[in-house]
Amino acid sequence: MAGCASTRDTLLAQGYPMAFVDGFEAGCSSGRQAAGVITGEFRKDVPRYLKDATYAEGWSDGFRQCQAQVQSEERRHHEARLQDGGDDWERNRGTAMGRALHPD
Repeated sequence: MAGCASTRDTLLAQGYPMAFVDGFEAGCSSGRQAAGVITGEFRKDVPRYLKDATYAEGWSDGFRQCQAQVQSEERRHHEARLQDGGDDWERNRGTAMGRALHPD
């Protein structure tokens, strides 16, 4: 979502109905919580979800998109740590090997 505009403002500006936007926000928070984000909170207006297909669609879209975004960010961070740690491991292995072969 663009710049300083909130997700709500952006979706409304793109023409999504209010029910979809409400569902998207609740689903997004729930998806972030399901992915393990501490600030995520499970939110779902169950009666509305069962009665209002537009709210339900927004909730499902928000849940999937936000959960996937968190998981993708975590995967990138994990891969970066592995890459950085892999270089350290290689350096430490070389140093340890050097000490083993050439003790002082």
